[in-house]
Amino acid sequence: MASNQLVSILVLVVMLLLQGDNNNVVKAQLTTNFYSTSCPNLLSTVKSGVKSAVSSQPRMGASILRLFFHDCFVNGCDGSILLDDTSSFTGEQNAGPNRNSARGFTVIDTIKSAVEKACPGVVSCADILAIAARDSVVQLGGPNWNVKVGRRDAKTASQAAANSNIPAPSMSLSQLISSFSAVGLSTRDMVALSGAHTIGQSRCVNFRARVYNETNINAAFATLRQRSCPRAAGSGDANLAPLDINSATSFDNSYFKNLMAQRGLLHSDQVLFNGGSTDSIVRGYSNSPSSFNSDFAAAMIKMGDISPLTGSSGEIRKVCGKTN
Repeated sequence: MASNQLVSILVLVVMLLLQGDNNNVVKAQLTTNFYSTSCPNLLSTVKSGVKSAVSSQPRMGASILRLFFHDCFVNGCDGSILLDDTSSFTGEQNAGPNRNSARGFTVIDTIKSAVEKACPGVVSCADILAIAARDSVVQLGGPNWNVKVGRRDAKTASQAAANSNIPAPSMSLSQLISSFSAVGLSTRDMVALSGAHTIGQSRCVNFRARVYNETNINAAFATLRQRSCPRAAGSGDANLAPLDINSATSFDNSYFKNLMAQRGLLHSDQVLFNGGSTDSIVRGYSNSPSSFNSDFAAAMIKMGDISPLTGSSGEIRKVCGKTN
């Protein structure tokens, strides 16, 4: 009898321990209402900052969205991309995919300052960036979604990881699929998120090889892009062209229509519609804006779940560009 009681007690203890673990896991998950009492004006504050920035410079919406993307692909959505280099610290901003290209840092800094005035020391820069990315899409006419929050900020960054983990404009379809799969995103997620290229611009250095050397490109489109992108490397590298020739400041599904007409600006764009496994997804999004919008929103939520710092990990930075 004593033996049976001992077993029962042990089972109860194990169950309680497991229950405790489960509670900890639940607490560590991101939620949409994390700041509902600690910073009730957070969403309106971020929205106001994004609206002001995008209204004065529509391209900024794409830049903020891209910042969030590049943050999440490097050790998770932890605000590491926002850390400035110092004499003793090398961050991610000068990694190949970000150097002379990533922008929007001052917008996030301005929003962070406003949030700090409303609720000091409460909201992470990582969460502000996640919310600002959503608000940028909405501001340009795209879908809305409930952003999950509760992230904390990284105390470090990795230029090496930024160089190796962020998908490159020269990638093949299989490389893109692998790159997204490595962070838990499906092929459909990848195609939907690539649709973010319905807004924003790209530098000549990223599309030069495509407009001069590739054959799966509309001839008139290639000629048009060659006008602002000289063939010689190093000449006009920073010259910009819209990723979506039809509506670079409107979040819509014309990006996919462009791919079907062989007017994808980047090599990594056109591989999505080039006789491969993703052709049907592109065709579906081209025919159905609502399908693209819903899948994009779902993929953004999924991307926002990549390895967040929660609980006692990381910190809540006072200033986004430096650790406390």
